[in-house]
Amino acid sequence: INEFREFNMTKAYWVGSHMTVKDPEKLKAYAKLAAQASTAHGGRVLARGGVGAGKVLSLEGFDQSRVAVTEFPSMKAAVDCFNSEDYKEGRRAFGAKEKPLFKNR
Repeated sequence: INEFREFNMTKAYWVGSHMTVKDPEKLKAYAKLAAQASTAHGGRVLARGGVGAGKVLSLEGFDQSRVAVTEFPSMKAAVDCFNSEDYKEGRRAFGAKEKPLFKNR
């Protein structure tokens, strides 16, 4: 997921949704590592809900157990965070496979 490196956007966002959390302890380990990685790349959480963070109300689609939105200062910062060793460690702690969490359509 390096195709965004040339974009000079003022802000970029990670939107984590459409997820079902089956193991809250794995989520907790992931969240700690992901927060460290995103902070190191200028990210800040704008909103989160679900497991450990309040109720998620799904007005459309299916009920979700977790939703999060993180803002980054640029697309480059978001991609660099995603590709960082700290974030990869967090994904491994959660049991995520090596596939993009976001991509341009």
